Amino acid sequence: MINLIIKFTVKPKHTEEFKNVLLENKKGAEQEEGFRGMNLFVDNKNPNVFFAYDSWKDEAALESHKNTIHVQNMMKLAETALESAPEILSLGATNPSPVAVKPLNAEDKPFVIFFIFKIKEEYRERLLNRFEIHIKNTRKEPGNLLFDLYTVNGVNDTLVVYEHWRTASDVWEIHMKQPYAKITGALMNEAVIGDLEPYMSFVTEIK
Repeated sequence: MINLIIKFTVKPKHTEEFKNVLLENKKGAEQEEGFRGMNLFVDNKNPNVFFAYDSWKDEAALESHKNTIHVQNMMKLAETALESAPEILSLGATNPSPVAVKPLNAEDKPFVIFFIFKIKEEYRERLLNRFEIHIKNTRKEPGNLLFDLYTVNGVNDTLVVYEHWRTASDVWEIHMKQPYAKITGALMNEAVIGDLEPYMSFVTEIK
């Protein structure tokens, strides 16, 4: 399985046009044999920033996708619509393995976070070991729908947390007050380069 996170920063005058071409790309990708999933999000604080979370069967499927007309249309628009080149993260596996998102309830107000952070490399193994415990506990929380940690292929100083919650209060009012979350948070404060908050992107799915 190939998993990617792609961040697009769009010039304001092209925002709506680029959102539409992202949705068209997803629609086309869903018909491809090697497609395993694609979720598209807009940043809650900056409507000109989009994220794609892609899953593909293998490298061959991904390469085939890149040659489709819907990707070519997206990349043609990107030449003029984007502020900078897309930021592409090829995600590596960690333990425990990623899982499917739990189903929503009617009363849920989904709260999704991409937490892409730089670390002091000497803390890498300690963080991976700590998150293995953290994730097992977090996934048991009633308010958690998904909590995955990824390494980034070819980059040792970056880790990615991808998380879905039923509501924002499940994070701030419950999760962050758990004993295991406090232990992880203390280690993060030591290990992460700079402040934690700028690395967090709170997003809403677009469909």
